[in-house]
Amino acid sequence: SLEDYEETVKKAKEAWKVWADIPAPKRGEIVRQIGDALRQKIKVLGSLVSLEMGKIFVEGVGEIQEYVDVCDYAVGLSRMIGGPILPSERPGHALIEQWNPVGLVGIITAFNFPVAVYGWNSAIAMICGNACLWKGAPTTSLISVAVTKITAKVLEDNKLPGAICSLVCGGADIGTAMARDERMDLLSFTGSTEVGKQVALMVQERFGRSLLELGGNNAIIVFEDADLNLVIPSALFAAVGTAGQRCTTARRLFLHESIHDEVVAKLAKAYAQVRIGDPWDSDTLYGPLHTKEAVKMFLDAVEHAKQQGGSVVCGGKVINRPGNYVEPTIMTGLPHNAPIVHTETFAPILYVLKFKEEEEVFAWNNEVKQGLSSSIFTRDLGRIFRWLGPKGSDCGIVNVNIPTSGAEIGGAFGGEKHTGGGRESGSDSWKLYMRRSTCTINYSKDLPLAQGIKFQ
Repeated sequence: SLEDYEETVKKAKEAWKVWADIPAPKRGEIVRQIGDALRQKIKVLGSLVSLEMGKIFVEGVGEIQEYVDVCDYAVGLSRMIGGPILPSERPGHALIEQWNPVGLVGIITAFNFPVAVYGWNSAIAMICGNACLWKGAPTTSLISVAVTKITAKVLEDNKLPGAICSLVCGGADIGTAMARDERMDLLSFTGSTEVGKQVALMVQERFGRSLLELGGNNAIIVFEDADLNLVIPSALFAAVGTAGQRCTTARRLFLHESIHDEVVAKLAKAYAQVRIGDPWDSDTLYGPLHTKEAVKMFLDAVEHAKQQGGSVVCGGKVINRPGNYVEPTIMTGLPHNAPIVHTETFAPILYVLKFKEEEEVFAWNNEVKQGLSSSIFTRDLGRIFRWLGPKGSDCGIVNVNIPTSGAEIGGAFGGEKHTGGGRESGSDSWKLYMRRSTCTINYSKDLPLAQGIKFQ
């Protein structure tokens, strides 16, 4: 309830006062212990992710592993955070940058990665000296509670308040309260572009800080010189993994016209071999969609694609078995700018599109509203660097000869345009969880002014 929320924010703000006084390397040691505590329960937590979300067991375990890996990364980072000492133009003066925690970081996560996204945010936010307030998706609250109990125990075993990592379970009313709450010094939101826009406006209205990780309409481009032994498994994993419910899922596959038919035939054959079943079964590669609403969205998208000129190569139907199972689907024959192709449907539908020239397909990659992940398959070195350059992909993740999904923790994760512009996890994304002060220290007995100004 909102009353619970109010109490939790107050506890988290009080806990921050304790946490902010602890030196960063000591904070890193606590985060290391959190990583170890998760590592000890990795299989049972992975199993719980699989149960609640529907992704296959190995992906559930992989998600906990991602949190563990980010904890390891954050431990090292806790000894490396620093600002530069800059040359002052005034004699007897020092000019430095000081980085301090923002305070309380609100973290709103989505159902599809109910642990990893919280891990990316919280591990980095914590070593920066922030307290965290997590709101997980309402449909994956059990795993949120389980992870919070583990982190709280580590904190309390170290004589620290568990409220440093607080949790609120709830719906849109709690999310709205977080977005509007001036005590929320940074709000990190992962979810749909539609809801993300509302969050951004509410946070901006109070001049708050937000970190947005929103939708993706990701493309793989395959040129005529590509190694098809890499292309087929990459496209399969990117389009079918997590039953198409990743923000980095490949939704558009651009094939050079000379190899279009061959790749479609090979991909359809690979799709036919996807083992569909119980996510807990170790032999399963593909589980159910998360909700009945997702099944309806899938069916609507298939119907719209047909109306707009698309042909179903394989899939397109609901699977007759208990649960929210649909067939992984390939569609061909649509133009690159068909409305359905420009719509991110959170389901396993891959639109296969023909192209002739590099310049046109690079433009087609960039013409959608979102700008999260992108990939090309080619052996042409010049083309690779054009793809990475200013007239290449406009996405935050730009890959070569690997799929659109499967980001590593060492690189900053996020995208451009309607994907929100946020960056989480690696590189210098720690700066988003801190505030910067430019500090000038006069250690002389004089008071020279900058730019040589005389004020006497």
